[in-house]
Amino acid sequence: MSSRAAEPVSRGFALKVLLAVITGLIGAALLHLIIVLALPDFSERDAYTRVLAEGEIFRFYRLGEKPDRAGLAKDDPFVDATVCAFDISDGPVRLTAANGGVPFWSLGVFDQSSNEVFSINDRTSAGGVLDVVIASPVQMTALRKALPQAVSQSILVEAKETAGYAVLRSLVPQPSFAGIVSQFLNQATCAPFEWRSRSRF
Repeated sequence: MSSRAAEPVSRGFALKVLLAVITGLIGAALLHLIIVLALPDFSERDAYTRVLAEGEIFRFYRLGEKPDRAGLAKDDPFVDATVCAFDISDGPVRLTAANGGVPFWSLGVFDQSSNEVFSINDRTSAGGVLDVVIASPVQMTALRKALPQAVSQSILVEAKETAGYAVLRSLVPQPSFAGIVSQFLNQATCAPFEWRSRSRF
C-alpha cells in the first residue's frame, strides 16, 4: 500500500478516535449533571429523614399499612410498628413501654445512616419490659459514676452518633391482640432522660 493510500485510512481512524473521546466526555458530563441534580431527591428518601418528617423528635409515631405523608409504612400485616427520632446532644434519651401482655415485641435503634446500633426484644429484656437509655460516651460515663435509682434496672446503650431513630414493633398474630398491641405501642415513650446531673453532660 502506498503512503498516499495510507493517509486517508489513518486520518479516518484518528477522526473516529477523536469522535469517541468527545462522545465519552459529553456522556460523562451529562451523567455527572444528572447525579448532582438527583442527589437532593435521594437524600430526602433515606429512613432517618423520613422519620424526622413524621413530626417532632422524642415522640413515637404509629405506622399504618399504607405509606403516610413521610412515606413510611409497616411492612408486615401481622406486625404493628411505631418510630421515634431522637437527639442525645444535650442528654440521654429513655425508651420505655410496659408489657401489657403483647405476644412479642422488638426494638431496633439506628443511627443517622440507618445502621442498627442496638436491638432487644421481650425475650432478652428484664421481665419483658422495655426500658432502654441511650447516651453518648461522655453521658454514659457520668451515668455510671452516679447511677440514678430511676434507671438502675434500665439497659444502658452507648451511641457514638448523637442523632438517630428507634423502631418499636409488636406482633399481632390474631385480631384479638390488636387492642393490647395498640395500647402497648400508644403508651410507649421516647423522651429525654431528665436527671439532676444532666448539666454535666
